[in-house]
Amino acid sequence: MLRIHFTTQDLQNIRIARRPDPLWELVCATCRLVTHQGPLEFGSWRRSVRERIATDPVAGRALHTLQTLVPPVGYIPDFLTPTVLEGGLPAALEEIQATPPGRLRQELGRLAAARPLPGWTTALGRPGDRGLRSLAKALEVSATTLLEPRWAHARRAIRDEVDLRSRVLLDGGVLALLESLRPLARWRAPVLEVEYPTHRDLHLEGRGLLLLPSYFCWRRPTALADPALGPVLVYPVTARPLDSIPLNDNGLDRLLGRTRASVLIEVARGGPRTTSEVATAVGIALPSASYQLAVLRDGGLVASRREGQYVRHSVTLMGHRLLDGDEGRLQQTGQTNRP
Repeated sequence: MLRIHFTTQDLQNIRIARRPDPLWELVCATCRLVTHQGPLEFGSWRRSVRERIATDPVAGRALHTLQTLVPPVGYIPDFLTPTVLEGGLPAALEEIQATPPGRLRQELGRLAAARPLPGWTTALGRPGDRGLRSLAKALEVSATTLLEPRWAHARRAIRDEVDLRSRVLLDGGVLALLESLRPLARWRAPVLEVEYPTHRDLHLEGRGLLLLPSYFCWRRPTALADPALGPVLVYPVTARPLDSIPLNDNGLDRLLGRTRASVLIEVARGGPRTTSEVATAVGIALPSASYQLAVLRDGGLVASRREGQYVRHSVTLMGHRLLDGDEGRLQQTGQTNRP
């Protein structure tokens, strides 16, 4: 667990990034490529990337270089994800090339302690070495290969996420914003407890916190390893847009199955519902409703939040988009529900 400690000054200095960060998205996408996580969201993307790599040796070499420094689990050097809010990928790549040699040695040494590294990594940052320039070029090519096919999706998902969090902030203030990060994080004043693979404490000490929604981040947030760097919390967007899937007639049934589609529609129609309420409305057993809701939640179509002894379920933005495509099905019940 990551425990982020706030002061009063930090609560006054919480920011939300308004657009996707290309290097954070690239690092997260590199991890998603070699996993089976998110088959609904990333399955077709993984297949298209692998097909391109198979026919494009330049892209393949660039991605191999990136994967040398970005393992699917464990430590990833912080210099690969500098905080650059303006200027896009070109500005971020310039920042990487300006990384001080001492920092490179420290971070690559930490990575080398966990996995073998090729010889070219030890020369990075030395006088006359062009390795950082080559690395920046590999990152640029990899960004084209991994991110370009989904960049419009990423921008739309993050725009919707920022709109959602902004409404929460306007309606309830900073504390409501922090509370809205459940189940990814829990606000227990003055500490934000974040699901994390290791146990660590991060003291903001007046520096504030940048919340950075990410399209390719999956399941749980991530952060910079070095506590001395500007605090950033990268977290998965609430919903990822699906590829265009025309739904008509009983298209939702064909996509999800009749029972699961009925559960999704019931949650959308009735607002936040408990598991037992969904089970009663759909006419299925409680364990079956719990299972179907878990599948929908894993697919990003439903979000669940505990309120006292109950868990209430609501449809995510992606779930609403899917239902909008099958709008006739909702109209048959006399109800429509849009975000």
